[in-house]
Amino acid sequence: MNPTPSTSSLELLVTCPRGLEELLAEELAALGAAPGKSTVGAVNARADLASAYRLCLWSRLANRVILCLVREEGVNTPDQLREAVAAVAWEQHLPLGASLAVDFHGRSEEIRHTRFGAQTVKDGVVDRLQARELPRPSVDLKQPDLRLYANLHRGRLVVGIDLSGESLHRRGYRRDVGHAPLKENLAAALLVRAGWPELARQGAPLVDPLCGAGTLLIEAALMAADMAPNLPRERFGFHGWAGHDEAAWRELRREAEARASIGRKRCRSRFYGFDQSPAALSAAKANAMRAGIPALIELQGAGLAELARPQGLEEAPAGLVITNPPYGERLGELPELVTLYARLGERVRAAFPGWRLAVFTGNPDLGHRIGLRAHKQYALRNGPLETKLLLMAVPEREGEETATPPSRSEGAQMFANRLEKNRKRLRKWLKKSGESCYRLYDADMPEYALAVDVYAGWVHVQEYAAPKSVDAGQAQKRLFEALAVIPEVLEVDSARVVVKRRQRQSGRDQYQKQAATGERFEVHEGPARLWVNLRDYLDTGLFLDHRPVRRMLGEMAAGKRFLNLFCYTGAATVQAALGSGSAGGAVESVSVDLSNTYLQWARDNFALNRLDPGRHRVVRDDCLRWLESARAEFDLIFMDPPTFSNSKKMEDTLDIQRDHGRLVRLAMARLAPGGTLVFSNNQRRFTLDADLAEHYAVEEISARTFDPDFSRNPDLHHVFLIRHREGPA
Repeated sequence: MNPTPSTSSLELLVTCPRGLEELLAEELAALGAAPGKSTVGAVNARADLASAYRLCLWSRLANRVILCLVREEGVNTPDQLREAVAAVAWEQHLPLGASLAVDFHGRSEEIRHTRFGAQTVKDGVVDRLQARELPRPSVDLKQPDLRLYANLHRGRLVVGIDLSGESLHRRGYRRDVGHAPLKENLAAALLVRAGWPELARQGAPLVDPLCGAGTLLIEAALMAADMAPNLPRERFGFHGWAGHDEAAWRELRREAEARASIGRKRCRSRFYGFDQSPAALSAAKANAMRAGIPALIELQGAGLAELARPQGLEEAPAGLVITNPPYGERLGELPELVTLYARLGERVRAAFPGWRLAVFTGNPDLGHRIGLRAHKQYALRNGPLETKLLLMAVPEREGEETATPPSRSEGAQMFANRLEKNRKRLRKWLKKSGESCYRLYDADMPEYALAVDVYAGWVHVQEYAAPKSVDAGQAQKRLFEALAVIPEVLEVDSARVVVKRRQRQSGRDQYQKQAATGERFEVHEGPARLWVNLRDYLDTGLFLDHRPVRRMLGEMAAGKRFLNLFCYTGAATVQAALGSGSAGGAVESVSVDLSNTYLQWARDNFALNRLDPGRHRVVRDDCLRWLESARAEFDLIFMDPPTFSNSKKMEDTLDIQRDHGRLVRLAMARLAPGGTLVFSNNQRRFTLDADLAEHYAVEEISARTFDPDFSRNPDLHHVFLIRHREGPA
């Protein structure tokens, strides 16, 4: 405990993002402090008052500078915490009438909430002041005169004054940080790790090809121009501290202002930022203006495909290309990102030979797509995300030879060959049938456990979740290889490749949306026009393997009353209503499902095909319940239940193997004499109840319901034609 510290030797705790402790210790020493032991996300240090001020003004890596007043072991109860705090001479630190706030971190068995911990610390301060007949301080959580810091971890208590006030990473130049921003002190750390301070002393240039709001550019320019990162800040935490020396602070600030003025004029480095987003470039320009270095940074609207060496850098020393590309936190982002990372490597090799490349990514496997070996990697955290900084040397170009993208692995080439082979096999059938939606690949090679479906110029990729016996890293590597190959072989833009992970769904998970883009487009299947949505749901709105069944329903439906149970998006009803050829389609139909989403989808499909809603109705209900109460008869019934369902809207769970007998009997009660029930399901090991064949005429036609694109998987679905027997059973 140190209740009355001497300003000639202050005990400090300087916090930082995890992974920066070593760099922070080096920076503290350079700024005049004596660093001591490091902990996770913090470095202990000793410094005089002027050096403590200098840390607040000049540290590029720190979050907070804490003046430690209490360091005590064995603190577990509220009374022990309160007593430890009350032992500090707060009258020497808190001016009369000043407000305070307490930031409490940690817990013990008896102190389980940070708010309670903060209240207990405040009570300790009040106890000390009231014991000396001094007024209670007021509490101001938003803008206190003095902010206290308290941390309790495994009985070890640290309490002190936050000399920094607001976190030092908030330099003040960013107003609209955008999505998933890179914090300023983390950006500074990336630049230090990439060797930028040394390059800046040589006058080297810096390029960020995906600059966003310009944080890396601005932090690099502040370093090169010798500008204190927190010079624009008007107030620090120490301004409300009774021990503050205003004269010493003013002297340090004047020195920093003079260095900034000289540094801007002498800066030889040039900074270039590229981005496709006008909004991002506008934010970067405004941020550079607020940071005081707009003249040092040149911004240009351009994508990676147009990335080139800026004019005027022919004679400049080799510089640094540094960027923080998207990580692909969501699976659906990966197709474009695989292409983006590969293009980044291609353009950097072509335009910046001999330079350094630094890529900060939360997905190092994407980093492999760059095609350059990282000679150094640093593990860091960007908020909750585990990330890595990859440092690469861009090789010198020999003559005018252009850079080539990284070569495919043997497995990736085999996957590409299989896609080409399947395209060739299906070409004649596709030309004859006119189908634009089909399956091209379905785990043909076990190592590449994917389903690849084409939807009229779009590609839908489903990754089958790897079993626990398969290394997750290898599975992800193969996925990235496949996503790099697919756009090349199928000649589609990577933006038109959508990827999802297909795994066994449990509980309510099977009904959860994957995204909320609302992006849908029209496809054609025979005479039908149908909406599909590749992004928002696990399924797309069109079961491709059931295409022959829908075609058969169209052929069977002429002049008939049609019932579609578990109708999903109504694609089968559309085919039945449109019919086949000149005979026409169903005269009326009822489509039943429990999902509002799918029923609205069905209505949209009906409208797209100009079906009369008076004759073709949709009903929201549990199909079992609806069948039990229905009285109408139908000439043609299609029933394609899910394998399993426990929707919260249902009265009970549905297991198709267990429950199909009851479903079929209820459906047959609604089937008119001479009519047909088409019963389908997707349970791979399905077995039809034997007694159904005793009561009804049953014909399995599964083998006839696979087009060439699904012929490799004969157990993908099962289809039965069920009719009433003529005469006595």
